Amino acid sequence: MIFQLHPRLEQDCITIGRFELCRLLMMNDSRYPWFILVPERADLQEIYQLSKAERELLTEESSYLAENMAALYKADKMNIAAIGNLVPQLHIHHIVRYQTDKAWPAPVWGKFAAVPYTDRQIADHLDRIKDRLKL
Repeated sequence: MIFQLHPRLEQDCITIGRFELCRLLMMNDSRYPWFILVPERADLQEIYQLSKAERELLTEESSYLAENMAALYKADKMNIAAIGNLVPQLHIHHIVRYQTDKAWPAPVWGKFAAVPYTDRQIADHLDRIKDRLKL
């Protein structure tokens, strides 16, 4: 089977680029710097379905993303989670959190309606992120 991004992720996110294993997305919600890694493998729902080498690569890519986004956005905390209740395709959220954000200290899911980025904000974020991550 061929990898296809889940329609909900396609609808809600902006593609930033690709690592060796994962596609990197940015959630189109300007309230939080919010990134999603999606392993580009068909029919995955859980991390354990990846090979051992792929699990190790996912951990490396996730750690690289989290460390760089925490530094770039001066995070108070990085929230990293693979929930998958609404979107069954394996995807890992990396959300930059601040003690001053509207949802703090609660999770961001389902709290407030998304506030989409403007085209200019998207361009600014993509430039900074791609430069930082060497994409």
